[in-house]
Amino acid sequence: MVCLGNICRSPMAEGILRHKLEENNMGDSVTVDSCGFVPAHLGEHPHPLAILTAKSQGVDIGELRQRLFLEEDFDIFDKIYVMDMGNYRDVQRVSRSNEDMLKVDFLRNVVHPKSDQHVPDPWGGTLKDFQRTFRLIDEACEYIVKKIRYETL
Repeated sequence: MVCLGNICRSPMAEGILRHKLEENNMGDSVTVDSCGFVPAHLGEHPHPLAILTAKSQGVDIGELRQRLFLEEDFDIFDKIYVMDMGNYRDVQRVSRSNEDMLKVDFLRNVVHPKSDQHVPDPWGGTLKDFQRTFRLIDEACEYIVKKIRYETL
């Protein structure tokens, strides 16, 4: 899961997907991580409103720490989900080949294929903004779990 700063959208996505996988007894079979491109928050916990929003839905992301996207992520992960076009371009800039980019997709494309809809960045917004973002991510993560279960990812 990739967003700009790795303190709002992508840690929520990491936490939601991990939570859903655990609920479906699939937590040990899938590795989920999140990262970003802005080093300003390196090593920090997610945004307080991201933590609060996730916690209100039973998802604990309070212990996650910001990290930067690395070229090696293409080797480690089968799928790389980005939150918006800027994140897509950032990942593309780091990619080494077309094969790397075949792993990359917009998170909301799992719900709305080939639409390239972005997940709005709630940073600087209100609790309602974080809640809306959480709902969009939650919907996509539900689809991912179903795709993994039925091996269509």
